[in-house]
Amino acid sequence: MWNMEVEYAVNGKEAVDKVMQVPEKYYDIIFMDVQMPIMNGYQATHAIRHLANPVQSSVPIIAMTANAFEGDKMKAFDAGMNGFISKPIDVDALNKILGDYFKE
Repeated sequence: MWNMEVEYAVNGKEAVDKVMQVPEKYYDIIFMDVQMPIMNGYQATHAIRHLANPVQSSVPIIAMTANAFEGDKMKAFDAGMNGFISKPIDVDALNKILGDYFKE
């Protein structure tokens, strides 16, 4: 439906490294798991938001977590994330987020 290519990182540091190593606008959106090894999603988002390249540092980042309390959402936004989706993923919620950033 969305005609996407998907890549993944096995930890937060790898996610940051991937963003740093690709050309500008390579990634349209990042779904960031909050609980990852080496560097968690909050730390990885913070690192991406502080990259020297303003295009790379501004890619939309959506938190993905099983922790769906209001405080968890606030922590995600405080870390620089643009949105929040709880796990297990609700397809309608995912489609809404994608629709906010992309036209079908």
